[in-house]
Amino acid sequence: MKKLFLFALSFAFGLALMAQNESKKAVDKKSTTQKTTQVKPVTTTTPATQTAQIQPTQPGPSPDDVMKVNTAEHNFGKIKQGVPVTYYFELKNISDKPLVVENTYASCGCTTPDKIVDPIMPGATAKLKVQFNAAAVGPINKDVHIKLAGIAQDKTVKITGEVLPPEPVQQPKSNN
Repeated sequence: MKKLFLFALSFAFGLALMAQNESKKAVDKKSTTQKTTQVKPVTTTTPATQTAQIQPTQPGPSPDDVMKVNTAEHNFGKIKQGVPVTYYFELKNISDKPLVVENTYASCGCTTPDKIVDPIMPGATAKLKVQFNAAAVGPINKDVHIKLAGIAQDKTVKITGEVLPPEPVQQPKSNN
């Protein structure tokens, strides 16, 4: 019984291959007799792809749907080089579920945001400490990213300002 089944299966497979070869020959013959320079792609579908329907992707919630920040940008103003400064962004949960901050990170190593460890309960506020260490003289324009659990898009806040060079140390005058 198994042999008969395997024979029938191989016979059907062989017929399918022969039909495919004949179909390909006919297509090749037809394409060589036509004098066109345009190449037309051939597409095939299987029953599985015919029944599959593509569902449009629904955008998930954005960080602004579940959280409000006291300010999108904090300006430190003019600060001295080599003197770290700190600011606390206030994050308020405006959803009806606890809000988990998965990660916080900055656009460069001179900016260090702390991670908020505990979930922010509905209606509650948490403070995100961001420290900036002014190593280079010039304008400050840094991004701080807040990654929330279950939300694909990060919330970005900014710190700005200007780093001034340190004041030169004046040497005492000698009385010689």
